[in-house]
Amino acid sequence: MILVSSCLAGLKCRYNGTDSLEKKIQELVDQDKAVMVCPELLGGFSTPREPAEIIGGTGKEVLAGTARVVERSGEDVTDLYIKGAYQTLELAKKLNATYIVLKEFSPSCGSQIIYDGSFRNKKTSGEGVTTALLKQEGFKVISERELLDVC
Repeated sequence: MILVSSCLAGLKCRYNGTDSLEKKIQELVDQDKAVMVCPELLGGFSTPREPAEIIGGTGKEVLAGTARVVERSGEDVTDLYIKGAYQTLELAKKLNATYIVLKEFSPSCGSQIIYDGSFRNKKTSGEGVTTALLKQEGFKVISERELLDVC
């Protein structure tokens, strides 16, 4: 089973109330070949919500306690991101997910690139909190672009 970011399947759950629909991913969900997940909603966020970025590192450092996830206003929301990551991990285990396709650039889901924490629309190499946890637990996490390249 493939686990996919809900926003990639068309659910309007991104921070600004939009989706990031990828037709191929929506088709996989419609064909019962994939299950949707939104780590941020599982963590307790609502939609819409304030944008957040990782300050002081990447998802790995957030899990290690040396970096934080902070909203643009300065509110520390690290605990909610960690909660969502662990909820997603439990779902991945339950489904015995073979691939996990998560939204690139997200502080939860980015698999290779995330925003740099400056809130200036700048990106940097790194992974989000959920991706870091899933990879740490041995799951194969890829971005929507990587999935589209292999399909």
